[in-house]
Amino acid sequence: MPRGDKSSYTNKQKRQAEHIEEGYEKRGVSRREAERRAWATVNKETGGGKKSGSGRGKKSNRSSSRKGGTKGGRASASRSKSSRSASARKAASTRRSRSGGSRKSTSRGRSTTSGSRSSTSRKRSGGRKSSRSR
Repeated sequence: MPRGDKSSYTNKQKRQAEHIEEGYEKRGVSRREAERRAWATVNKETGGGKKSGSGRGKKSNRSSSRKGGTKGGRASASRSKSSRSASARKAASTRRSRSGGSRKSTSRGRSTTSGSRSSTSRKRSGGRKSSRSR
């Protein structure tokens, strides 16, 4: 089978690729690049051709589609990176306050909890539960 042959793909996969390709073209990507990206996305989501004899029955993963949808289209494209980042930070703090979590964040963005053990106490105990608790 020559490279680029789409005979092992189902009609549904071909429709998906066509739809994804149209989306890229709307955003200003060239036709050839849009087609390449579309088939790459279909391959990533469905695991390649699904017609019989070509590895049928693999689970599909729609994470690429979700990512494209959540990144946004024209609305977020017209905003600056700092503006999008600021609203993402605001949303995160709102979610945190509404959930009732009182987490302190460090400069690296990791959360710390007040009840965590220090690394020295872990070293002394060897990271295992003591034999006395049995």
